[in-house]
Amino acid sequence: MALPDDFLPLDDIPEPLKAPLAHTRDRLASSLEQAENLAEMTGGDSPLEDWLSLSDERRRQLARVLAISSFVAETLVRDPEWLLHLDASGELDEPPTAEALRQWLDERLEAAEDEAALHAAIRRFRRARMLGIVWRDLTRPPGLDMWGTAATVSRLAETCLEGALGWLELHFAPRWGRPAPRRDGSEQRLVVLGMGKLGAGELNLSSDIDLIFAFPEKGETEGGRKSLEHQEYFTKLGQKLIAALDAVTADGFAFRVDMRLRPLGDGGPLVGGFASLAGYYQDQGREWERYAMLKARPVAGDLEAGAELLASLRPFVYRKYLDFGAIESLRELKAMINREVRRRSMQGNIKLGPGGIREVEFVVQAFQLIRGGRDTELQVTSLKTALARLPELGLLPREVVDELTPDYVFLRDLEHGLQALEDRQTQTLPDGDIDRERVALALDMEDWPAVMARLDEVRERVRRHFDAVIAEPEEEVEEAAEPEDTDVASLEEWRALWRGELEDDEARSLLEEAGLAEPEVAVRRLRTLRHARPVKAMQRIGFERLDALMPLLLDAVAVSETPDLALERVLPLIEAVLRRTAYLALLRENPEALGHLMKLCSASPWIATQLARHPILLDELLTPETLYTPADKARLADELRQALGRIPEDDEEAQLEALRVFKHAQVLHVAASDIAGTRHLMKVSDYLTYIAEVVLEAVLAMAWQHMTRKHGFPERRGEGRCGSAPEFLVVGYGKLGGIELGYGSDLDLVFLHDGATQGSTDGARPIDNAVFFTRLGQRIIHLLTAVTPAGSLYEVDMRLRPSGNSGLLVSTLDAFADYQREQAWTWEHQALVRARVVAGDRTLAERFDALRGEILGRERDLAALREEVVKMRHKMRDHLGSKGQGDDFDLKHDAGGMVDIEFLCQFAVLSMGHETPDLLAYSDNMRILETLEATERLPADECRRLREAYLACRTAAHRAALTGEPARGRNADFREHRDAVITLWRRLLEPAS
Repeated sequence: MALPDDFLPLDDIPEPLKAPLAHTRDRLASSLEQAENLAEMTGGDSPLEDWLSLSDERRRQLARVLAISSFVAETLVRDPEWLLHLDASGELDEPPTAEALRQWLDERLEAAEDEAALHAAIRRFRRARMLGIVWRDLTRPPGLDMWGTAATVSRLAETCLEGALGWLELHFAPRWGRPAPRRDGSEQRLVVLGMGKLGAGELNLSSDIDLIFAFPEKGETEGGRKSLEHQEYFTKLGQKLIAALDAVTADGFAFRVDMRLRPLGDGGPLVGGFASLAGYYQDQGREWERYAMLKARPVAGDLEAGAELLASLRPFVYRKYLDFGAIESLRELKAMINREVRRRSMQGNIKLGPGGIREVEFVVQAFQLIRGGRDTELQVTSLKTALARLPELGLLPREVVDELTPDYVFLRDLEHGLQALEDRQTQTLPDGDIDRERVALALDMEDWPAVMARLDEVRERVRRHFDAVIAEPEEEVEEAAEPEDTDVASLEEWRALWRGELEDDEARSLLEEAGLAEPEVAVRRLRTLRHARPVKAMQRIGFERLDALMPLLLDAVAVSETPDLALERVLPLIEAVLRRTAYLALLRENPEALGHLMKLCSASPWIATQLARHPILLDELLTPETLYTPADKARLADELRQALGRIPEDDEEAQLEALRVFKHAQVLHVAASDIAGTRHLMKVSDYLTYIAEVVLEAVLAMAWQHMTRKHGFPERRGEGRCGSAPEFLVVGYGKLGGIELGYGSDLDLVFLHDGATQGSTDGARPIDNAVFFTRLGQRIIHLLTAVTPAGSLYEVDMRLRPSGNSGLLVSTLDAFADYQREQAWTWEHQALVRARVVAGDRTLAERFDALRGEILGRERDLAALREEVVKMRHKMRDHLGSKGQGDDFDLKHDAGGMVDIEFLCQFAVLSMGHETPDLLAYSDNMRILETLEATERLPADECRRLREAYLACRTAAHRAALTGEPARGRNADFREHRDAVITLWRRLLEPAS
């Protein structure tokens, strides 16, 4: 038995599509023949007989669908029995209910024993359902339209998400456990927000699904082999969920998943806690994220909690007032769309091209953003619903909506026709004649010219309505009242320049007269800022503040010492605070603060960058008495204690953020005093070191509290257990140990403890002491390096610990002592010279100091020591020093530079410490040199010259860090200093040379 040649009726098939359809029929016949042969061999049922019994109407539909959709053809060639299943279930004529979909998928997933089986089941389920969806979309049973198709695809995506999530939760429960209940006792699950068209319930046939993952409350999982922080658990679960739908397997994929709409996009956490999400959108949410959140809807997981989250974010999305800032943003977005379409020649793209799908959506979203705060009827995710409500609210004439609605439906039908061809996401009109015929047939239109004629009409209407909604209103010119002592004429000129009202030659002349060396560059920078999308997105009050500030800012630039630099460095800061217009008002209303800003940014690009990255620091400009007066260590500790005391103990995220803001603000105070010349270099490094020490003490306390709350207290080496105060040492090496931190210095750390080697903690979840202290070290590193909205605290380098990167992260004090006594290399003893305890237990610190004194105070073979030190110095210089001769040199690594002086000090301590114990007291080079002079181990004149050379090199390197320049010095300026260093180096360490 075979499939007859006339099985597919060709009466309704256009002539160009008959030959391709015949080829498809032949492939189906071959597939059915193979199925029949297999049935005969196995005694099973053959689908061929049931195919032959299909009604004439069903065959006509089959011919039409196969002529249009290669996706359907490939699916039926692979699985011809699927057509019979869908026919028998009625799925070819009407979509299954949500309950039926869930039941069908659950039955398939019950048999899945591993993730591979899960992936296969979901993909085959999705393909079978899409077969029915495409069939119905192309045959249009009574009552089905584009909206119905879009809703059904959305429902399918939601079913797959929920089914996969439920399976994954059960599958990994034995390993990871389940999340702890919320504070109110309710179950806690992942919240999956659908964004874009999924959130609207209006997915197209082959759409990506845009998602955001969230969870309600922090905590730890329970009941599994391994307890996980909720953040980690939900992240792992989210990753598995993405793979369940998105990963490409032998069965293809189910849905492409796009997570880029989450806070910070690909660079942000995959999953966010409710509190962190609320804080992010409140403090950092950008205008485009408001657009995105218009469509947000819980689609899987804890739907009730998802609704709770969105309710908390509603004030971010919908402003209580008429949002004129949104109007500005929309105008810029219109221009951006137009530019993008022209740049990429996308006129054939029915989504992004002129008069396309995006422009209809844009019209609706414009009203939602501008009016949604007041007209709460617009607070819906569905475009269809929102569009229908615009006339009722008097926002668009009924006749406009009556045009836009069918035009949008036509565009989406055309999009579905394009995607039905191969189940591929595309909105680009086809070039080939066959595909054009297929699309025309899908739309029930006579031919391709008829499609294009209708499309041109639709696009023209959509573009007209699009332009009308966001048309540029006439500018209203208002003169702002200026303070009496202000040079009004000058400010008016600056205002005209900012607003782009001057001719190019007028603008150039004005800037030249103000002392700018590159007026064309300045004009271009101002124009770029004025036309930037964030400026266009500002609320009216914000834009008015910017408009009022810019003349004052340009006037301040003009009177600065380096106006070109000042403008270059200040404008990025202005861009950074455009959405936080309170800062624009701050600068306008506080001319003194504006003056401080100009002074600091002119002097240091590093400060300008810090202010732009962390605009909250602008608050510091209001109090010059503290801005230029860094706090000593006691005051720093008190201020940080007060700041952290205002935050709940269990809100680690807020504590981390407060720590970072504190650190950035205090470093700004130091830099400001540095630039103002009110602090000597040594004091600057002292203050930067104090800040690090206070932060490290706080971080150690936070990490200790976190670990002991989870696992209890570890056993001591002798008797008893540790208490609430951390019995742990953070040892600073390098610049931190040497009290020589710079603005961008990382922290060289070593972690030590004195816990029992075989002991364990006494909490509800006890762990071995070694594991406890290792995790404590890891926790400290995490708290220091984790990136929050306010950045990170410090970069951390742990390579100076025993055995370096291959060694344990945390050592006992005894093991550290054994290593230093028996295994440490000479360079490690050199490093120990600059080591000191910077945070931790005082008793342990005394033991460390004693050990350091013992190791450094050993009598050493002078020749061997000299050989090792010189060998290491040459190795460093070869690797890090300048490669050729020039007019300048590397302040740190070249001969006669800072590292030579450091090595001289270390050599002196290691070679003389056994005879001169005073040398063992200090970890910083300046006091070691002073001690060498005081003990007469080196001539006073040589020690003085070394100190002067070291101070000169450090000052120059320090200044280079502030000004953003390489740490290099001119040979002519440093010749005397370098000669003094090189002379002593040769005398002490390389006498033979």
